[in-house]
Amino acid sequence: MSPALLPKPPPEPGPEDDVHLSLREHLIELRHRLKWAVIWVGIAFCGCYYFSTPLFHFLMRPVLAALPEGERALHYASSIEPFLIYLKVGLYAGIFAASPFIFWQLWRFVAPGLYRRERRAILPFVATATLFFVGGAAFCYTVILPPAFEFLISTAGPDMRPVLMMSEQLGLVMMLMLAFGIIFELPLILTLLSMMGIVDWRFLSKYRRHAIVLNVIVAAVVTPTGDPFNLALMAVPMLLCYELGVLGAWIFGKKEPAKLTA
Repeated sequence: MSPALLPKPPPEPGPEDDVHLSLREHLIELRHRLKWAVIWVGIAFCGCYYFSTPLFHFLMRPVLAALPEGERALHYASSIEPFLIYLKVGLYAGIFAASPFIFWQLWRFVAPGLYRRERRAILPFVATATLFFVGGAAFCYTVILPPAFEFLISTAGPDMRPVLMMSEQLGLVMMLMLAFGIIFELPLILTLLSMMGIVDWRFLSKYRRHAIVLNVIVAAVVTPTGDPFNLALMAVPMLLCYELGVLGAWIFGKKEPAKLTA
């Protein structure tokens, strides 16, 4: 039989086989996923609030370690402030504890834009996203925060005594930890965009120089200190995350359909 008369194999089912949702339906689906994400955060908050006091002392270790001996204490301005701070600690801890369920809802929202074989990667996606998010926060806590607070407090001079407030220090620590957790999601975000066909590894490689400049600018804005050492501690991991994203886009990116030849 002539090759031209052979039946063509059916194309792999993909996003084009799904029913196209309208903008209103997309917004309804987004609201549904956000609702479940908030519910999981609320459940995790209820469990984490019980441990909010030891969690707060754990988070403040880099701050207190940078203070002089005999002055390692934090202060509060009103009687209700500690209670509100421990509520915030429980909320922040709930976000980290509920991160697998948040990423699961995110995957459910973007899955209709993927091929069916790619949709089965929900468990690797959730596990990897959670690992990167928690790993970024842990990297910030162990590597970034100690030298950052030592630099910030030492710039005041020998005759100055800090009066650090609980609320301000908690906000600074959690801002940095959440920022690093999100930054460490960059490889997964770029890989997911390439799986959806929005970008590819050639595009990411072409604009690598622009990405380097943008990463340095973001690191300069987010880093609480202005010294080159702490700037490099944040910029270098961001650049490594970008390169991992390029590698993930090359491996898992959407491939162009092969041309049939006679």
